[in-house]
Amino acid sequence: MRKYNAESSKKIPNPVDTSNISNTVLAVENKIEYGAYVGLDVHKDTIAVAVAESGRGEPLYEGEIANNPYKVFKLVERLYKRYGGQVLLWCYEAGPCGYVLYHQLMELGEECQVVAPSKTPRKPGDRIKTDRRDALILARQLRSGDLTAVWVPDSDQEAMRDLTRTRDDFKAQEHKARQQLNAFVLRHGY
Repeated sequence: MRKYNAESSKKIPNPVDTSNISNTVLAVENKIEYGAYVGLDVHKDTIAVAVAESGRGEPLYEGEIANNPYKVFKLVERLYKRYGGQVLLWCYEAGPCGYVLYHQLMELGEECQVVAPSKTPRKPGDRIKTDRRDALILARQLRSGDLTAVWVPDSDQEAMRDLTRTRDDFKAQEHKARQQLNAFVLRHGY
């Protein structure tokens, strides 16, 4: 619906609500050209790595590295040299490994996104999941802007979140134990 200005009778459109515009759209407006897009499939012990260069070429699988700070540093160093110091954009899916890798990459001066697995586009019937395939898909979709980044808490916020979750867990255990004790007492006629 359009509003009319009574004085000039010109049509004045409603202001655009930009509160729900995705990060991808905003990134397109402030387009940063990255040297390459790195997709990471992160697990407890290993990280599968794939790199999609700018342009339309197929992403390349770099292999697996151990999930430890030294190996991640060496990977960053190797890719930094390969792409002549250009800015690289890294991503991995949110999961049980948390945000340690995100914070490590940011400390190394790299740009990183943690993406929502539930919002990662998947082909219907695509049930074969391997680390290699997942890393290649992430690199390709990161380059095309099809991924949705999640909010990453800083270390203080993450610590508060962990504390709150731990308290909630203990309160739930306390409630369950209280119910079991009351049921036990009731079964024995008290």
